[in-house]
Amino acid sequence: MLSVKNINQYYGGSHILRDVSIEAQLGKVTVILGRNGVGKTTLLKSLMGLVPIKTGSIELDGKAIHKATPYERARAGMGFVPQGREIFGRLTVEENLLMGLAYKSASTPIPPELFELFPVLQQMLGRRGGDLSGGQQQQLAIARALAAKPRVLILDEPTEGIQPSIIKDIGRVIRMLADRGDMAILLVEQYYDFAQELADQYVVMERGAVVAQGLGKDMEANGVRRLVAI
Repeated sequence: MLSVKNINQYYGGSHILRDVSIEAQLGKVTVILGRNGVGKTTLLKSLMGLVPIKTGSIELDGKAIHKATPYERARAGMGFVPQGREIFGRLTVEENLLMGLAYKSASTPIPPELFELFPVLQQMLGRRGGDLSGGQQQQLAIARALAAKPRVLILDEPTEGIQPSIIKDIGRVIRMLADRGDMAILLVEQYYDFAQELADQYVVMERGAVVAQGLGKDMEANGVRRLVAI
């Protein structure tokens, strides 16, 4: 579904991404791991067109998108949950969810399945996003990205600052979405146990390059925990 080949990206004179190649397949969770500052978030921003790549290609369902704008990529089927959630704190939960449908007609309803995935959001439709707990905001950010029914869902450290009970709920939803078979999920995560539990495939980055990759079931045998330990 998503194919990234030999992309390079620079900030000024610094070479941030170095010939990075990854693939995210339908029905699978691809986990990207690595220590802080190795380029994981920059990679996700490059995939969404928030920062430009210098060389390489990004294809979605066989079509090149590396020259497309972020909104064109969203319309093509890419959903993004950024690190730090970035919900609209002054808007209500309902208005935040409608923002995920911004490029569709005004009469497009919020998909009911979002409330099946995250029941707490239905109870809080009229509450401002900024008044939610961190875990509830993360659920809202994921639901907002899912509103437009993306083919690829990209999540940047969804467990950051979240209480354990909601981490379990988020993990359950990610697994459920992947198992439906109509979506590819790309997950950047620092919480190793969470990543290992969900990973169908893994990628390890170091200094802007991919240094290891394989099947999720082989992570422990391949010493991935040691590679990403701080």
